[in-house]
Amino acid sequence: MDIREHIRKEPLVFDGGMGTYYAQKTHTRGKGVELANIETPLVIAEIHTEYLRAGAQAIKTNTFAANRIVYQGDEKLVRQILHAGWKIAARAAKPTGAFVFADIGPVAGMPHTDILDEYHFLAEEFLACGAKHFLFETNSSADGLIETARYIKKKCPEAFILDSFSAFPGGYTRDGRFVEELVHEAADSHVVDAVGFNCMNGIHQMKELIHRLEPHDLPLSLMPNAGHPIVVDGRTFYQSDPGYFGTSLASLAQEGVSIVGGCCGTTPAYIHALCDALAGDKPSVPVAAAEGTVPAKYTPKSPFYEALKSHMKPIAVELDPPETGDAHKFLKGAQELQAAGVDAITIADNPIARARMDASMLAARLHRELGIEPIPHMTCRDRNLNAIKSLLLGLSAEGIHNIIAITGDPIPTAERDDVKSVYQFNSRKLAAFIKGLSTRGDIVPFHIFGALNVNAKHFPTQIALARKKIEAGMLGFFTQPVLSERAKENMRCFRDAFPEAVILGGLMPVVSERNARFMESEITGIHVEERIIDSYHGLDRAAAEELAVELSLAIAKDIEPYIDGYYIITPFSRTALVARIVKELSNKENI
Repeated sequence: MDIREHIRKEPLVFDGGMGTYYAQKTHTRGKGVELANIETPLVIAEIHTEYLRAGAQAIKTNTFAANRIVYQGDEKLVRQILHAGWKIAARAAKPTGAFVFADIGPVAGMPHTDILDEYHFLAEEFLACGAKHFLFETNSSADGLIETARYIKKKCPEAFILDSFSAFPGGYTRDGRFVEELVHEAADSHVVDAVGFNCMNGIHQMKELIHRLEPHDLPLSLMPNAGHPIVVDGRTFYQSDPGYFGTSLASLAQEGVSIVGGCCGTTPAYIHALCDALAGDKPSVPVAAAEGTVPAKYTPKSPFYEALKSHMKPIAVELDPPETGDAHKFLKGAQELQAAGVDAITIADNPIARARMDASMLAARLHRELGIEPIPHMTCRDRNLNAIKSLLLGLSAEGIHNIIAITGDPIPTAERDDVKSVYQFNSRKLAAFIKGLSTRGDIVPFHIFGALNVNAKHFPTQIALARKKIEAGMLGFFTQPVLSERAKENMRCFRDAFPEAVILGGLMPVVSERNARFMESEITGIHVEERIIDSYHGLDRAAAEELAVELSLAIAKDIEPYIDGYYIITPFSRTALVARIVKELSNKENI
Protein backbone atom coordinates (compact mmCIF):
# COMPACT_ATOMS: atom_id res chain seq x y z
CA MET A 1 0.00 0.00 0.00
CA ASP A 2 1.24 3.49 -0.86
CA ILE A 3 1.96 5.56 2.23
CA ARG A 4 -0.38 8.34 1.14
CA GLU A 5 -3.23 5.85 0.75
CA HIS A 6 -2.42 4.38 4.18
CA ILE A 7 -2.66 7.80 5.83
CA ARG A 8 -6.00 8.49 4.13
CA LYS A 9 -7.44 5.24 5.50
CA GLU A 10 -5.97 5.13 9.01
CA PRO A 11 -3.29 6.70 11.25
CA LEU A 12 0.28 5.68 10.49
CA VAL A 13 2.07 4.41 13.61
CA PHE A 14 5.78 5.12 13.89
CA ASP A 15 8.28 3.54 16.24
CA GLY A 16 9.56 5.28 19.38
CA GLY A 17 12.87 6.47 20.74
CA MET A 18 16.13 4.97 19.56
CA GLY A 19 18.85 6.75 21.54
CA THR A 20 17.26 6.54 24.99
CA TYR A 21 16.11 2.96 24.43
CA TYR A 22 19.53 1.89 23.15
CA ALA A 23 21.15 3.42 26.24
CA GLN A 24 18.62 1.60 28.44
CA LYS A 25 19.27 -1.76 26.78
CA THR A 26 23.05 -1.49 26.65
CA HIS A 27 23.60 0.50 29.86
CA THR A 28 25.74 3.00 27.96
CA ARG A 29 25.66 6.76 27.66
CA GLY A 30 27.65 9.60 26.18
CA LYS A 31 28.35 7.86 22.89
CA GLY A 32 26.69 8.55 19.57
CA VAL A 33 24.12 5.83 19.06
CA GLU A 34 24.60 6.10 15.28
CA LEU A 35 27.98 4.37 15.58
CA ALA A 36 26.12 1.29 16.76
CA ASN A 37 25.10 0.74 13.13
CA ILE A 38 28.72 -0.30 12.59
CA GLU A 39 29.83 -1.48 16.02
CA THR A 40 26.75 -3.34 17.31
CA PRO A 41 24.36 -3.71 14.36
CA LEU A 42 22.54 -6.67 15.91
CA VAL A 43 21.39 -4.50 18.82
CA ILE A 44 19.97 -1.89 16.44
CA ALA A 45 18.28 -4.62 14.38
CA GLU A 46 16.77 -6.04 17.57
CA ILE A 47 15.38 -2.61 18.55
CA HIS A 48 13.77 -2.18 15.12
CA THR A 49 12.24 -5.66 15.41
CA GLU A 50 10.88 -4.96 18.88
CA TYR A 51 9.10 -1.85 17.62
CA LEU A 52 7.68 -3.71 14.64
CA ARG A 53 6.39 -6.48 16.91
CA ALA A 54 4.81 -3.81 19.09
CA GLY A 55 2.79 -2.69 16.08
CA ALA A 56 4.85 0.02 14.40
CA GLN A 57 4.03 0.45 10.71
CA ALA A 58 6.97 2.79 10.04
CA ILE A 59 10.49 2.81 11.46
CA LYS A 60 13.26 5.38 11.37
CA THR A 61 16.84 4.62 10.41
CA ASN A 62 19.30 5.01 13.26
CA THR A 63 20.91 8.06 11.63
CA PHE A 64 19.52 11.07 13.47
CA ALA A 65 22.88 12.77 14.12
CA ALA A 66 24.85 11.10 11.34
CA ASN A 67 26.22 14.10 9.47
CA ARG A 68 29.62 15.59 8.70
CA ILE A 69 29.22 18.34 11.27
CA VAL A 70 28.62 16.02 14.21
CA TYR A 71 31.29 13.59 13.03
CA GLN A 72 33.85 16.35 12.44
CA GLY A 73 34.08 16.15 8.69
CA ASP A 74 34.70 12.39 8.52
CA GLU A 75 32.72 11.86 5.32
CA LYS A 76 33.76 8.24 4.91
CA LEU A 77 32.55 7.35 8.40
CA VAL A 78 29.27 9.20 7.91
CA ARG A 79 28.64 7.31 4.68
CA GLN A 80 29.29 4.03 6.49
CA ILE A 81 26.84 4.95 9.23
CA LEU A 82 24.14 6.04 6.78
CA HIS A 83 24.37 3.01 4.53
CA ALA A 84 24.59 0.58 7.45
CA GLY A 85 21.63 2.27 9.16
CA TRP A 86 19.53 1.96 6.02
CA LYS A 87 20.40 -1.72 5.46
CA ILE A 88 19.62 -2.67 9.06
CA ALA A 89 16.25 -0.90 9.03
CA ALA A 90 15.26 -2.17 5.55
CA ARG A 91 16.12 -5.76 6.49
CA ALA A 92 14.12 -5.54 9.71
CA ALA A 93 11.10 -4.02 7.97
CA LYS A 94 10.95 -6.45 5.05
CA PRO A 95 8.94 -9.25 6.75
CA THR A 96 6.13 -6.86 7.74
CA GLY A 97 6.27 -4.47 4.81
CA ALA A 98 6.70 -1.55 7.17
CA PHE A 99 7.72 1.81 5.75
CA VAL A 100 11.34 2.80 6.31
CA PHE A 101 12.11 6.48 6.77
CA ALA A 102 15.54 7.97 6.26
CA ASP A 103 15.97 9.85 9.53
CA ILE A 104 17.79 13.19 9.22
CA GLY A 105 18.29 15.37 12.26
CA PRO A 106 18.78 19.14 12.25
CA VAL A 107 21.70 20.77 10.50
CA ALA A 108 22.12 24.23 11.98
CA GLY A 109 24.58 26.85 13.18
CA MET A 110 26.15 27.40 9.76
CA PRO A 111 25.62 29.69 6.76
CA HIS A 112 22.58 28.83 4.67
CA THR A 113 24.65 27.52 1.76
CA ASP A 114 26.55 25.12 4.06
CA ILE A 115 23.29 23.87 5.57
CA LEU A 116 21.92 23.17 2.11
CA ASP A 117 25.11 21.42 1.09
CA GLU A 118 24.93 19.09 4.08
CA TYR A 119 21.24 18.31 3.61
CA HIS A 120 21.83 17.58 -0.08
CA PHE A 121 24.74 15.29 0.80
CA LEU A 122 22.57 13.32 3.24
CA ALA A 123 19.67 13.16 0.79
CA GLU A 124 21.94 11.87 -1.98
CA GLU A 125 23.32 9.11 0.23
CA PHE A 126 19.87 7.91 1.23
CA LEU A 127 18.55 8.14 -2.32
CA ALA A 128 21.47 5.96 -3.40
CA CYS A 129 20.32 3.40 -0.83
CA GLY A 130 16.84 3.38 -2.34
CA ALA A 131 15.06 5.59 0.21
CA LYS A 132 11.67 7.01 -0.78
CA HIS A 133 10.50 8.19 2.63
CA PHE A 134 12.31 10.98 4.48
CA LEU A 135 11.90 12.34 8.00
CA PHE A 136 13.55 15.66 8.85
CA GLU A 137 13.00 15.83 12.58
CA THR A 138 13.61 17.94 15.69
CA ASN A 139 14.05 21.13 13.70
CA SER A 140 13.98 24.63 15.19
CA SER A 141 13.57 26.38 11.85
CA ALA A 142 12.80 25.62 8.24
CA ASP A 143 16.25 26.69 7.07
CA GLY A 144 17.20 24.46 4.16
CA LEU A 145 14.25 22.09 4.55
CA ILE A 146 12.03 23.35 1.73
CA GLU A 147 14.93 23.58 -0.71
CA THR A 148 16.03 20.07 0.23
CA ALA A 149 12.52 18.69 -0.17
CA ARG A 150 12.38 20.23 -3.62
CA TYR A 151 15.80 18.72 -4.41
CA ILE A 152 14.62 15.25 -3.34
CA LYS A 153 11.40 15.50 -5.36
CA LYS A 154 13.38 16.30 -8.52
CA LYS A 155 15.45 13.16 -7.97
CA CYS A 156 12.54 11.01 -6.78
CA PRO A 157 9.11 12.49 -7.60
CA GLU A 158 7.24 9.83 -5.58
CA ALA A 159 9.21 10.59 -2.41
CA PHE A 160 7.25 11.24 0.80
CA ILE A 161 8.75 13.96 3.00
CA LEU A 162 7.81 14.63 6.61
CA ASP A 163 9.14 17.78 8.31
CA SER A 164 8.91 17.62 12.08
CA PHE A 165 9.65 20.54 14.38
CA SER A 166 10.57 20.72 18.03
CA ALA A 167 9.02 23.50 20.09
CA PHE A 168 8.67 24.67 23.66
CA PRO A 169 5.23 24.40 25.26
CA GLY A 170 4.67 28.07 24.47
CA GLY A 171 4.71 27.26 20.77
CA TYR A 172 8.12 28.59 19.79
CA THR A 173 11.35 26.84 18.90
CA ARG A 174 14.94 27.26 20.08
CA ASP A 175 15.44 29.63 17.14
CA GLY A 176 12.50 31.77 18.20
CA ARG A 177 10.27 30.58 15.34
CA PHE A 178 6.58 30.01 16.03
CA VAL A 179 4.98 26.70 15.14
CA GLU A 180 2.12 28.20 13.17
CA GLU A 181 4.61 30.04 10.93
CA LEU A 182 6.68 26.91 10.33
CA VAL A 183 3.68 24.74 9.52
CA HIS A 184 2.32 27.42 7.19
CA GLU A 185 5.70 27.62 5.42
CA ALA A 186 5.78 23.85 4.93
CA ALA A 187 2.18 23.73 3.70
CA ASP A 188 2.76 26.52 1.20
CA SER A 189 5.85 24.84 -0.24
CA HIS A 190 3.88 22.12 -2.08
CA VAL A 191 6.90 19.82 -1.78
CA VAL A 192 6.45 18.74 1.85
CA ASP A 193 3.97 15.87 2.27
CA ALA A 194 3.39 15.98 6.04
CA VAL A 195 4.34 18.19 8.94
CA GLY A 196 4.37 17.83 12.68
CA PHE A 197 6.15 17.92 16.00
CA ASN A 198 8.45 15.71 17.99
CA CYS A 199 10.60 15.81 21.12
CA MET A 200 10.78 18.43 23.93
CA ASN A 201 7.18 17.80 25.00
CA GLY A 202 4.89 15.17 26.39
CA ILE A 203 1.39 14.62 25.02
CA HIS A 204 -0.30 17.39 26.99
CA GLN A 205 2.06 20.00 25.62
CA MET A 206 1.67 18.58 22.12
CA LYS A 207 -2.06 19.19 22.39
CA GLU A 208 -1.35 22.86 23.04
CA LEU A 209 0.89 23.05 19.97
CA ILE A 210 -1.66 21.65 17.54
CA HIS A 211 -4.37 23.97 18.84
CA ARG A 212 -2.22 26.94 17.92
CA LEU A 213 -2.27 25.93 14.27
CA GLU A 214 -4.43 27.45 11.57
CA PRO A 215 -6.19 25.11 9.13
CA HIS A 216 -3.91 23.52 6.53
CA ASP A 217 -4.02 20.64 4.07
CA LEU A 218 -1.01 18.59 5.17
CA PRO A 219 -1.25 15.41 7.28
CA LEU A 220 -0.21 16.19 10.85
CA SER A 221 2.39 14.14 12.76
CA LEU A 222 2.92 13.95 16.53
CA MET A 223 5.78 12.07 18.19
CA PRO A 224 5.88 13.15 21.85
CA ASN A 225 8.38 12.27 24.53
CA ALA A 226 7.41 9.89 27.30
CA GLY A 227 6.37 12.78 29.51
CA HIS A 228 8.65 15.33 31.17
CA PRO A 229 12.17 14.10 31.92
CA ILE A 230 14.04 14.05 35.22
CA VAL A 231 17.82 14.04 35.48
CA VAL A 232 19.58 11.88 38.08
CA ASP A 233 23.38 11.72 38.21
CA GLY A 234 23.64 13.10 34.72
CA ARG A 235 21.23 10.54 33.26
CA THR A 236 17.80 11.39 31.87
CA PHE A 237 14.74 9.36 32.85
CA TYR A 238 11.12 9.48 31.69
CA GLN A 239 8.34 8.32 33.99
CA SER A 240 5.17 8.60 31.91
CA ASP A 241 2.97 5.52 31.96
CA PRO A 242 2.77 3.64 28.61
CA GLY A 243 -0.99 3.22 29.02
CA TYR A 244 -1.55 6.94 29.51
CA PHE A 245 0.72 7.67 26.55
CA GLY A 246 -1.12 5.26 24.27
CA THR A 247 -4.65 6.32 25.21
CA SER A 248 -3.89 10.04 25.08
CA LEU A 249 -2.09 9.89 21.74
CA ALA A 250 -4.80 7.68 20.24
CA SER A 251 -7.38 10.31 21.19
CA LEU A 252 -5.45 12.88 19.16
CA ALA A 253 -5.49 10.50 16.22
CA GLN A 254 -9.24 10.43 16.66
CA GLU A 255 -9.23 14.22 16.37
CA GLY A 256 -7.45 14.08 13.04
CA VAL A 257 -3.72 13.55 13.66
CA SER A 258 -2.57 11.32 10.81
CA ILE A 259 0.87 10.15 11.97
CA VAL A 260 1.68 9.12 15.55
CA GLY A 261 4.70 7.70 17.28
CA GLY A 262 7.14 8.31 20.07
CA CYS A 263 10.34 10.21 20.72
CA CYS A 264 12.72 10.36 23.69
CA GLY A 265 11.97 7.97 26.52
CA THR A 266 9.43 5.92 24.60
CA THR A 267 10.02 2.20 24.16
CA PRO A 268 8.22 -0.67 22.39
CA ALA A 269 5.89 -0.82 25.40
CA TYR A 270 4.62 2.69 24.58
CA ILE A 271 4.04 1.85 20.92
CA HIS A 272 2.26 -1.36 21.91
CA ALA A 273 -0.03 0.62 24.22
CA LEU A 274 -0.67 3.13 21.42
CA CYS A 275 -1.62 0.38 18.98
CA ASP A 276 -3.94 -1.21 21.53
CA ALA A 277 -5.67 2.12 22.10
CA LEU A 278 -6.04 2.73 18.36
CA ALA A 279 -7.52 -0.74 17.88
CA GLY A 280 -10.03 -0.39 20.69
CA ASP A 281 -12.55 2.20 21.69
CA LYS A 282 -10.98 5.59 21.29
CA PRO A 283 -12.02 7.74 24.20
CA SER A 284 -12.05 11.45 23.64
CA VAL A 285 -9.60 13.44 25.71
CA PRO A 286 -10.55 17.11 26.14
CA VAL A 287 -8.02 19.47 24.65
CA ALA A 288 -7.48 22.82 26.30
CA ALA A 289 -7.35 25.86 24.06
CA ALA A 290 -4.12 27.83 23.90
CA GLU A 291 -3.89 30.78 26.24
CA GLY A 292 -3.90 34.31 24.86
CA THR A 293 -3.83 37.32 27.12
CA VAL A 294 -3.57 40.42 24.95
CA PRO A 295 -5.56 41.29 21.83
CA ALA A 296 -3.26 41.15 18.83
CA LYS A 297 -4.73 44.38 17.41
CA TYR A 298 -3.90 46.43 20.50
CA THR A 299 -1.96 49.55 19.60
CA PRO A 300 0.65 50.55 22.18
CA LYS A 301 0.67 54.13 23.42
CA SER A 302 4.14 55.61 23.10
CA PRO A 303 4.64 59.39 23.02
CA PHE A 304 8.23 58.80 21.86
CA TYR A 305 7.11 56.75 18.87
CA GLU A 306 4.34 59.20 18.01
CA ALA A 307 6.90 62.03 18.07
CA LEU A 308 9.06 60.05 15.64
CA LYS A 309 6.17 59.49 13.25
CA SER A 310 5.21 63.18 13.48
CA HIS A 311 8.75 64.23 12.45
CA MET A 312 9.29 66.09 15.74
CA LYS A 313 12.85 64.74 16.17
CA PRO A 314 12.52 63.47 19.75
CA ILE A 315 15.58 63.10 21.95
CA ALA A 316 16.54 59.84 23.67
CA VAL A 317 19.39 59.72 26.18
CA GLU A 318 21.21 56.57 27.22
CA LEU A 319 22.09 55.97 30.85
CA ASP A 320 24.14 53.05 32.11
CA PRO A 321 22.47 51.11 34.93
CA PRO A 322 24.17 51.11 38.33
CA GLU A 323 26.80 48.52 39.21
CA THR A 324 25.29 48.17 42.70
CA GLY A 325 21.77 47.73 44.05
CA ASP A 326 21.40 51.47 44.69
CA ALA A 327 19.43 53.19 41.92
CA HIS A 328 19.27 56.61 43.61
CA LYS A 329 21.94 58.28 41.43
CA PHE A 330 20.44 56.81 38.26
CA LEU A 331 16.95 58.08 39.07
CA LYS A 332 18.28 61.50 40.03
CA GLY A 333 20.11 61.74 36.71
CA ALA A 334 16.96 60.68 34.86
CA GLN A 335 14.99 63.41 36.63
CA GLU A 336 17.59 65.99 35.61
CA LEU A 337 17.28 64.89 31.98
CA GLN A 338 13.48 64.89 32.23
CA ALA A 339 13.53 68.49 33.38
CA ALA A 340 15.80 69.36 30.44
CA GLY A 341 13.18 68.04 27.99
CA VAL A 342 14.35 64.53 27.08
CA ASP A 343 11.69 62.36 25.45
CA ALA A 344 12.95 58.93 26.47
CA ILE A 345 15.68 57.26 28.49
CA THR A 346 17.42 54.26 26.95
CA ILE A 347 19.00 51.82 29.38
CA ALA A 348 22.01 49.76 28.40
CA ASP A 349 21.96 46.01 29.10
CA ASN A 350 25.22 45.05 30.80
CA PRO A 351 27.47 47.04 28.41
CA ILE A 352 30.84 45.45 27.58
CA ALA A 353 29.49 42.29 29.23
CA ARG A 354 29.82 43.64 32.79
CA ALA A 355 27.01 42.80 35.19
CA ARG A 356 24.85 45.76 36.18
CA MET A 357 21.31 46.33 37.42
CA ASP A 358 18.84 44.68 35.06
CA ALA A 359 17.79 47.09 32.31
CA SER A 360 14.21 45.80 32.09
CA MET A 361 13.57 46.02 35.83
CA LEU A 362 15.10 49.49 35.94
CA ALA A 363 12.96 50.54 32.97
CA ALA A 364 9.84 49.42 34.81
CA ARG A 365 10.82 51.44 37.90
CA LEU A 366 11.68 54.50 35.81
CA HIS A 367 8.32 54.34 34.08
CA ARG A 368 6.34 53.68 37.25
CA GLU A 369 7.98 56.20 39.62
CA LEU A 370 8.95 59.08 37.32
CA GLY A 371 6.62 58.70 34.35
CA ILE A 372 9.57 58.80 31.95
CA GLU A 373 9.25 56.69 28.83
CA PRO A 374 12.05 54.10 28.97
CA ILE A 375 13.61 52.15 26.10
CA PRO A 376 15.50 49.20 27.57
CA HIS A 377 18.16 47.40 25.59
CA MET A 378 17.73 43.63 25.46
CA THR A 379 20.74 41.50 24.57
CA CYS A 380 20.80 37.89 23.49
CA ARG A 381 24.08 37.20 25.30
CA ASP A 382 22.96 36.15 28.73
CA ARG A 383 19.47 34.76 28.21
CA ASN A 384 17.81 31.76 26.71
CA LEU A 385 14.37 31.97 25.14
CA ASN A 386 12.49 31.32 28.36
CA ALA A 387 14.28 34.17 30.13
CA ILE A 388 13.68 36.53 27.20
CA LYS A 389 9.99 35.70 27.01
CA SER A 390 9.61 36.23 30.77
CA LEU A 391 11.15 39.70 30.52
CA LEU A 392 8.98 40.61 27.54
CA LEU A 393 5.85 39.54 29.41
CA GLY A 394 6.91 41.68 32.37
CA LEU A 395 7.69 44.73 30.21
CA SER A 396 4.35 44.33 28.47
CA ALA A 397 2.55 44.27 31.82
CA GLU A 398 4.42 47.43 32.88
CA GLY A 399 3.23 49.34 29.82
CA ILE A 400 6.66 49.59 28.18
CA HIS A 401 6.33 49.52 24.41
CA ASN A 402 9.77 50.28 22.97
CA ILE A 403 12.84 48.07 23.00
CA ILE A 404 16.29 47.96 21.41
CA ALA A 405 17.21 44.41 20.38
CA ILE A 406 20.95 43.77 20.46
CA THR A 407 23.07 40.64 20.10
CA GLY A 408 25.35 41.87 22.91
CA ASP A 409 29.06 42.24 23.60
CA PRO A 410 30.92 38.96 24.22
CA ILE A 411 32.39 38.22 27.62
CA PRO A 412 36.10 39.12 27.78
CA THR A 413 38.31 36.14 26.90
CA ALA A 414 40.00 35.98 30.29
CA GLU A 415 36.67 35.46 32.02
CA ARG A 416 35.19 32.77 29.79
CA ASP A 417 36.37 29.85 31.87
CA ASP A 418 34.30 31.05 34.81
CA VAL A 419 31.54 33.07 33.13
CA LYS A 420 29.80 31.56 30.13
CA SER A 421 28.01 33.53 27.44
CA VAL A 422 24.61 32.41 26.26
CA TYR A 423 23.83 33.21 22.64
CA GLN A 424 20.72 31.25 21.74
CA PHE A 425 20.12 33.64 18.87
CA ASN A 426 21.05 37.07 17.49
CA SER A 427 19.27 40.43 17.36
CA ARG A 428 17.44 39.56 14.12
CA LYS A 429 15.97 36.37 15.55
CA LEU A 430 15.14 38.25 18.75
CA ALA A 431 13.24 40.88 16.77
CA ALA A 432 11.32 38.20 14.87
CA PHE A 433 10.52 36.46 18.16
CA ILE A 434 9.18 39.66 19.73
CA LYS A 435 7.12 40.38 16.63
CA GLY A 436 5.74 36.85 16.69
CA LEU A 437 4.72 37.11 20.35
CA SER A 438 2.94 40.37 19.53
CA THR A 439 1.13 38.90 16.52
CA ARG A 440 -0.12 35.99 18.61
CA GLY A 441 -1.42 38.33 21.30
CA ASP A 442 0.91 37.04 24.03
CA ILE A 443 2.31 40.55 24.66
CA VAL A 444 1.40 44.11 23.89
CA PRO A 445 3.12 44.96 20.58
CA PHE A 446 6.55 46.52 20.90
CA HIS A 447 8.25 49.06 18.68
CA ILE A 448 11.48 47.23 18.00
CA PHE A 449 14.69 49.10 17.28
CA GLY A 450 18.16 47.85 16.46
CA ALA A 451 21.73 49.14 16.45
CA LEU A 452 23.51 50.56 13.42
CA ASN A 453 27.27 50.99 13.22
CA VAL A 454 27.76 54.09 11.06
CA ASN A 455 31.48 53.95 11.85
CA ALA A 456 32.05 50.73 9.93
CA LYS A 457 34.82 50.89 7.31
CA HIS A 458 32.92 48.55 4.99
CA PHE A 459 29.45 50.03 5.28
CA PRO A 460 27.72 47.90 2.58
CA THR A 461 27.91 45.02 5.08
CA GLN A 462 25.96 47.13 7.59
CA ILE A 463 23.42 48.01 4.88
CA ALA A 464 22.86 44.32 4.14
CA LEU A 465 22.57 43.49 7.85
CA ALA A 466 20.10 46.33 8.42
CA ARG A 467 17.92 45.03 5.60
CA LYS A 468 17.72 41.65 7.35
CA LYS A 469 16.88 43.37 10.63
CA ILE A 470 14.05 45.32 9.01
CA GLU A 471 12.71 42.12 7.46
CA ALA A 472 12.79 40.57 10.94
CA GLY A 473 10.55 43.31 12.35
CA MET A 474 12.77 46.25 13.34
CA LEU A 475 11.32 49.62 12.42
CA GLY A 476 14.44 51.71 12.98
CA PHE A 477 17.93 52.05 14.39
CA PHE A 478 19.91 53.79 17.08
CA THR A 479 23.31 54.57 15.59
CA GLN A 480 26.77 54.52 17.07
CA PRO A 481 28.14 58.00 17.94
CA VAL A 482 28.98 60.21 14.99
CA LEU A 483 32.49 61.61 15.52
CA SER A 484 33.92 61.51 12.01
CA GLU A 485 33.23 62.45 8.42
CA ARG A 486 33.05 58.74 7.62
CA ALA A 487 30.13 58.31 10.02
CA LYS A 488 28.29 61.30 8.52
CA GLU A 489 28.70 59.95 5.00
CA ASN A 490 27.58 56.48 6.05
CA MET A 491 24.49 57.94 7.68
CA ARG A 492 23.65 59.79 4.47
CA CYS A 493 24.06 56.56 2.49
CA PHE A 494 21.83 54.71 4.93
CA ARG A 495 19.07 57.28 4.60
CA ASP A 496 19.22 56.96 0.82
CA ALA A 497 19.03 53.16 1.09
CA PHE A 498 16.19 53.07 3.65
CA PRO A 499 14.05 56.20 3.37
CA GLU A 500 11.24 54.66 5.46
CA ALA A 501 13.40 53.39 8.34
CA VAL A 502 13.56 55.41 11.54
CA ILE A 503 17.05 56.70 12.39
CA LEU A 504 18.12 57.97 15.81
CA GLY A 505 21.45 59.72 15.19
CA GLY A 506 24.07 58.94 17.82
CA LEU A 507 25.82 61.73 19.73
CA MET A 508 28.38 61.19 22.48
CA PRO A 509 30.02 64.22 24.11
CA VAL A 510 33.80 63.84 24.23
CA VAL A 511 34.95 65.13 27.63
CA SER A 512 38.75 65.04 27.30
CA GLU A 513 41.64 64.13 25.04
CA ARG A 514 42.17 61.01 27.11
CA ASN A 515 38.52 60.07 26.75
CA ALA A 516 38.70 60.55 22.97
CA ARG A 517 41.82 58.40 22.59
CA PHE A 518 40.31 55.69 24.76
CA MET A 519 37.17 55.53 22.63
CA GLU A 520 39.18 55.48 19.40
CA SER A 521 41.53 52.75 20.63
CA GLU A 522 39.46 50.48 22.84
CA ILE A 523 35.74 50.74 22.13
CA THR A 524 34.53 48.64 19.22
CA GLY A 525 32.25 50.47 16.82
CA ILE A 526 33.43 54.01 17.62
CA HIS A 527 35.73 56.10 15.46
CA VAL A 528 36.97 59.52 16.64
CA GLU A 529 38.76 61.63 14.08
CA GLU A 530 42.23 62.86 14.98
CA ARG A 531 41.14 66.49 14.53
CA ILE A 532 38.58 66.02 17.30
CA ILE A 533 41.10 64.33 19.56
CA ASP A 534 43.64 67.12 18.97
CA SER A 535 41.09 69.84 19.69
CA TYR A 536 40.97 68.74 23.35
CA HIS A 537 44.72 68.93 23.89
CA GLY A 538 45.60 70.96 26.95
CA LEU A 539 42.01 71.82 27.93
CA ASP A 540 40.88 71.74 31.56
CA ARG A 541 37.56 70.12 32.57
CA ALA A 542 35.46 73.26 32.17
CA ALA A 543 36.89 74.16 28.76
CA ALA A 544 36.61 70.57 27.58
CA GLU A 545 32.97 70.50 28.60
CA GLU A 546 32.25 73.68 26.63
CA LEU A 547 33.91 72.12 23.60
CA ALA A 548 31.88 68.94 24.10
CA VAL A 549 28.64 70.91 23.91
CA GLU A 550 29.85 72.89 20.88
CA LEU A 551 30.97 69.79 18.95
CA SER A 552 27.83 67.80 19.80
CA LEU A 553 25.58 70.60 18.54
CA ALA A 554 27.66 71.01 15.38
CA ILE A 555 27.42 67.27 14.63
CA ALA A 556 23.69 67.34 15.40
CA LYS A 557 23.26 70.08 12.80
CA ASP A 558 25.31 68.17 10.21
CA ILE A 559 23.30 64.95 10.54
CA GLU A 560 19.89 66.61 11.02
CA PRO A 561 18.77 66.10 7.36
CA TYR A 562 19.26 62.32 7.63
CA ILE A 563 17.70 61.47 10.98
CA ASP A 564 14.34 61.26 12.72
CA GLY A 565 15.60 61.88 16.23
CA TYR A 566 18.66 62.16 18.45
CA TYR A 567 20.29 59.52 20.59
CA ILE A 568 22.73 60.90 23.15
CA ILE A 569 25.02 58.57 25.09
CA THR A 570 25.89 59.91 28.55
CA PRO A 571 29.64 59.80 29.32
CA PHE A 572 30.68 58.89 32.88
CA SER A 573 27.18 59.61 34.27
CA ARG A 574 27.63 63.32 33.50
CA THR A 575 23.95 64.04 33.15
CA ALA A 576 24.35 67.80 33.72
CA LEU A 577 26.48 68.01 30.56
CA VAL A 578 23.97 66.01 28.53
CA ALA A 579 21.09 68.08 29.96
CA ARG A 580 22.74 71.20 28.48
CA ILE A 581 22.88 69.56 25.05
CA VAL A 582 19.27 68.40 25.34
CA LYS A 583 18.11 71.94 26.14
CA GLU A 584 19.98 73.34 23.15
CA LEU A 585 18.62 70.66 20.82
CA SER A 586 15.11 71.28 22.09
CA ASN A 587 15.49 74.91 20.96
CA LYS A 588 15.14 74.39 17.20
CA GLU A 589 16.71 77.73 16.43
CA ASN A 590 20.07 76.42 17.61
CA ILE A 591 20.14 73.46 15.20
